[in-house]
Amino acid sequence: MWRDSLEDLETGPWRPPASPAALHTIETALGRPLPPTLRSLLLETDGIEGPYGEDVVWPAERILNDNVAFRTSPELRSLYRPFDPLLFFGDNGGGDQFALVRAPEGDGVHVWDHETDERSLVAADLATYLREALGSGGEDWYR
Repeated sequence: MWRDSLEDLETGPWRPPASPAALHTIETALGRPLPPTLRSLLLETDGIEGPYGEDVVWPAERILNDNVAFRTSPELRSLYRPFDPLLFFGDNGGGDQFALVRAPEGDGVHVWDHETDERSLVAADLATYLREALGSGGEDWYR
C-alpha cells in the first residue's frame, strides 16, 4: 500500500519491514498502541530515508529508544513541556522532529522545534506528511 502510494517520490532504499514483535515492544513501553497508519507503514518498511539522508520515518528501534528517552530523561523533563501526547517518528536532519499527536479528531503530524519547544501542526495525517517531506527537494517544507 505505502510503497505504491509513494512510488513517484524519491526515497532511499526501502528497508525490510519491522517485525510485529518490535512494534509490540514499542506499544508496551509507551503504554499505548501505535497509530494504525504508522503501524501499517512500519510493517511494510522499517523506516523511510529521504533523498538527502534524513530519516523521514525512523526505524522501529529508534522510535522506541527516542520516545522512551524523551519521556524519562530528567534533563529533558526540566527543559521542555511533557512529551507524553507526542509520538516522535522522524526528523528533518537538523534537529526538528516530527511526531504524531493523539487527539480526538484524528492523528495530525506536528513538528517539534528543539530550540523553542514549539509544537506546530504541519500535516493532517501521515500520508500528507510523507508526500510533503519526500517531495520537498530538501527544503524545510513545513516552515
